Amino acid sequence: MAKYAVLIIDDEEHILELMEYNLSTNGFKVFTATCIKEADEILKNEKIDLMLLDIMLPDLDGMSALKKYRQDAHTKNIPIIMVTAKAEEIDKIIGLELGADDYITKPFSVREVVARINAVIRRNGRAGQSVEEVAEEYAHKGLRLDIESHSVCYQEQVIELTFKEFEILKLLMKNKGRVMTREVLLDRIWGYEYVGETRTVDVHIRYLRSKLSQYGLEECIETVRGVGYRFEKE
Repeated sequence: MAKYAVLIIDDEEHILELMEYNLSTNGFKVFTATCIKEADEILKNEKIDLMLLDIMLPDLDGMSALKKYRQDAHTKNIPIIMVTAKAEEIDKIIGLELGADDYITKPFSVREVVARINAVIRRNGRAGQSVEEVAEEYAHKGLRLDIESHSVCYQEQVIELTFKEFEILKLLMKNKGRVMTREVLLDRIWGYEYVGETRTVDVHIRYLRSKLSQYGLEECIETVRGVGYRFEKE
């Protein structure tokens, strides 16, 4: 089985050494960078499966870097786990809203990091999917979502979505007519079940609707007040 490649971006050398050793021991292929400039060079030349991104960096703060990577077609689908010494809830929420897949607060145990990496890879990867599932496509009123190419189109026009927006739309379209609660969406897409974080679902739904509204499709995603969201049936 091919090793998953993990890029660790942190300006603390002892953390890089510790994580590189332990992740390598656990079967990962590890790349390290002390700043975003170094990370960008690695991303240009290597296939990276997941990033561990520290918030406090010398050349660009982690939140700005996260936003940059989520807007770049080359990196927007790479799972990113934010690493920070800040424990405030607002930092966590902002990270999730910008597209982080998970969030780890220093100090952390190596076992916790490995467990979270494996969980994120399972959620975002295609391991165990059948060929039929990978090739699956969903369509509605000229809107087409293709899982294999990870693309969304309206007629012949490509709709640019972030990874999380794509996953939300896929889950809703796959369950047309069924109400998906905020908690279910959060758990299935972010892997979180913590109280108080469901607002990040609402934020992503708002962004998704805004993009669909350009084609008159915003009402396809219905709000079920006090419960969650539902994709309309034909």
